[in-house]
Amino acid sequence: MQKIGFIGIGKVGLAVCRNLIAAGYEVHGYRRSSLADFEALGGIAEKSVRDVAENSDVILTCVNSDAAMTEVVSGANGLVSSARPGQIIACFSSHTVPMKQGFADAMAKVGCVLLDGEVSGTPGMIEARKATVYLAGPKGSVDQVEPIIKSFANENFYLGKFGDATKVKLINNLMVATQIVGTAQAMAIGMKMGIDSKLMIEAVGKGSGSSTQFLIRAPWMAERRFTPPQGSAPALLHYVIGARDAAIEAG
Repeated sequence: MQKIGFIGIGKVGLAVCRNLIAAGYEVHGYRRSSLADFEALGGIAEKSVRDVAENSDVILTCVNSDAAMTEVVSGANGLVSSARPGQIIACFSSHTVPMKQGFADAMAKVGCVLLDGEVSGTPGMIEARKATVYLAGPKGSVDQVEPIIKSFANENFYLGKFGDATKVKLINNLMVATQIVGTAQAMAIGMKMGIDSKLMIEAVGKGSGSSTQFLIRAPWMAERRFTPPQGSAPALLHYVIGARDAAIEAG
């Protein structure tokens, strides 16, 4: 069984690692804060990116900023200096296409392949294996990581040239944002009109106006259950702005 490295174990990363470990993979993880939750799952905590690279066959990353990913790739103990030639890195962090391409170019110089990856789904959906993964880049490398992806995602799509996974994630999350805002407004109006919220949710959920976000979030809204958040508003806004900028660039 392959050894999997995971860098950036936040809410999404922990949910992914839970499924990887359950599938029998030996998972080596690193993040700057505590790894106690990861170790409790059976993961092997490492002290640096270098340690992850040296003890893994395939590496997945899911860090929270451009600066963090730059450090992962090009820092003193980063992947450029520690990854082995031929190693595959699937980058599930959220960056612009040019930024991701820069990371891919840096890894290519040391004989490694960095894939453009994105995960669509909340941490809860990932834990339940109901998330969808988008991958783009060299087809042969994608084929090699596909069995790993299948251990934590119900669906995965190969989208072709590098960058297209990121672009599809922008479109997906633009839809997520509009569905959440539409659901919130619709629920507010319906509840103000005095409709039984459970019956309304059931009726709309079976109707033409339903959506994944409505089915997930409308019950929470009716109960005013807003914590713990399944992703933050600023994080979603990041994708909306990215979709806007991509639309402008595309004309």
